[in-house]
Amino acid sequence: MAEQTAASPTAGPLVWGIVNVTPDSFSDGGRFLRPDAAIAHALRLARDGADILDIGGESTRPVAAPVSTNEEIARVVPVIEGVLAAGVDVDVSIDTRHALVADAALAAGATIVNDVSGAADPRMLDVTARHGAGLVLMHMRGTPQTMQDRPVYDDVVAEVATYLDERRSAAVAAGVAPDRIWLDPGIGFGKALEHNVELLRGLEALVRMGAPVLLGASRKSFLGSLTGRDIPEERLAGSLACVLRALEAGVRGVRVHDVRETRELLDVFMRIR
Repeated sequence: MAEQTAASPTAGPLVWGIVNVTPDSFSDGGRFLRPDAAIAHALRLARDGADILDIGGESTRPVAAPVSTNEEIARVVPVIEGVLAAGVDVDVSIDTRHALVADAALAAGATIVNDVSGAADPRMLDVTARHGAGLVLMHMRGTPQTMQDRPVYDDVVAEVATYLDERRSAAVAAGVAPDRIWLDPGIGFGKALEHNVELLRGLEALVRMGAPVLLGASRKSFLGSLTGRDIPEERLAGSLACVLRALEAGVRGVRVHDVRETRELLDVFMRIR
C-alpha cells in the first residue's frame, strides 16, 4: 500500500491529492461538494499521479465553522465508496478531527486517518488502532476558530517536535502501529508567517524524529504573503518551491492541490538528480 511505502531517493515523496468535499475550503470550497463532482476530481488526481487521495468533509481553514459528524459522514463516505468502486490503485485517507467520521470512513475502505488536531478526540486513537489504519498526527495550536489569534512561540521547531513526539507516544500506547504513524508540522495552523518559514527551514529536525513527515503547504496564505498572490489558485510557484524544500529535507509526503504539476516537478527533478 502506498502509505506504507517509503519514498525512495529515486522516487521522491509520496503525493497526497486533496479532495475537499466542502462548501467553504479556502481554495476550492464548493467545487466538489456534490459526490459525483468529488469522485470525478479524485479520479482525475489519481490519473495525474496521486499516490494517496486525502478526502475531507469539514473545512479547517481559519475561522471555518464546524459541521456535525452526521453531515461530515454524509459528505465523505459516498465519495470514498465511489473512488474505491472505480478500482483506482491508490490509498484513501480521511481528513477528519472526529472519531465517528474516521470510523465510518475506515469502514467504507479508507486506510489512513489524517487528523489536523493531533487526535484531540479521545476516541480517535482507539478507532485508528481497531481498524489497523495509518495515522497522520498534525500540530495545530487551538482550533480553526482560534488558531490564528496571535500565535506565539519561543522556538517553533522545537515546540512542534515536542508536541508531535508526545502525540506519537500516545498513539503507540493506544495500539496504533508505530510504522504507520506520520507527523505533520501543521503549516498555517496556529502559525504566523515567520513560524511557517522557520518550520520549512527546520524540516530536517522533524525528519530526524524517525517517523515519515507529511508537509501540507499547498496554496496557503503565507505563500500569498511571500509572493503577493491573493488568489490561492495562483500560488502554484510558491507551492512547488515548498515541494522542493520537502524533497531536500527528506520529507516522505507532500499534500497538494496541484497533483499533475507536483508529479511532473518530482519526476523531472529526480531524473536529473
